[in-house]
Amino acid sequence: MQETICNGVSRHHQNFFQVIQSYFQLTKPRIILLLLITTAGGMWVAADGQVDPVLLLVTLLSGAFASGAANTINCLYDRDIDYIMERTRHRPLPSGRVQPRDALIFAIVLTILSFSLLTVFANLLSALLAMSGIVFYVLIYTHWLKRHSTQNIVIGGAAGAIPPLVGWAAVTGDLSWAAWVLFAIVFLWTPPHFWALAVMIRDDYAKVGVPMLPVIVGDEPTSHQIFYYTLALIPVTLLLVYPLHVMGAIYSAIALFLGGLFVQKAWKLMQTPSDQQVARSLFKYSILYMMLLCAGMAIDSLPLSHQLTTAFVENWQVLMSAVPS
Repeated sequence: MQETICNGVSRHHQNFFQVIQSYFQLTKPRIILLLLITTAGGMWVAADGQVDPVLLLVTLLSGAFASGAANTINCLYDRDIDYIMERTRHRPLPSGRVQPRDALIFAIVLTILSFSLLTVFANLLSALLAMSGIVFYVLIYTHWLKRHSTQNIVIGGAAGAIPPLVGWAAVTGDLSWAAWVLFAIVFLWTPPHFWALAVMIRDDYAKVGVPMLPVIVGDEPTSHQIFYYTLALIPVTLLLVYPLHVMGAIYSAIALFLGGLFVQKAWKLMQTPSDQQVARSLFKYSILYMMLLCAGMAIDSLPLSHQLTTAFVENWQVLMSAVPS
């Protein structure tokens, strides 16, 4: 088993399972899960609720590989500041459990697997989109924006918004307006989600000189930005209903209900911008919001849902026509 010395402390793996665990941690699996949910949401909408199971499995696996590669390179690039921050110092690279060279090889292998699987089982467009996500996350966000701009999350959020495009392209082979609306939904959702986290761990970011918005402008202006982005997000989610007509009444109800709660929590943070518990509640809800919104897309796109909605509308019209005018 590998053994290294990191700042005078012996770091080693006791068994093969711990080696696997360390490489798994490099990929940031909790982040990957949410990205895969948005990928699946895009596929379900694109396929009208009838996704090929093999294509779904391969696309999600490829997406996991691409996201894992990007996250591994991010860990490799940020290992210096990760060691300083309490939240991240026990990650595999700053703790010395994985060597930088091995992490880079691991990321390259994941990238090749992702591109190959998507090209063979889906199409070249989806594969190129997945690669563009890696490049954008590594070069634009990690290298250029993260340590140099308060807009790091806003612009860098485009990388996290690419997975639904990959899912859509894997099914259809092209990108329609609906696909770009899915991109916009994730893009607008990212700042409220991440800035809520940044409010919680502002001191860690300040310690390593990362110019997250709360560090530079403070909690109150950040809470206002969170609220504005949340407000902008809600009407964009409804573009799938009108004018695009790819979602129906079930999704509309879910999107409005979830969006209302999101706005309420963002408003509450704006009233008490330095309240860590309120920020934590908003951060956790933002994750649940995206999961349930994508679930709403999947449910609404099912043929059974279309049939039930159509039957309800027809019966309602019959009932209304029977009412004397």
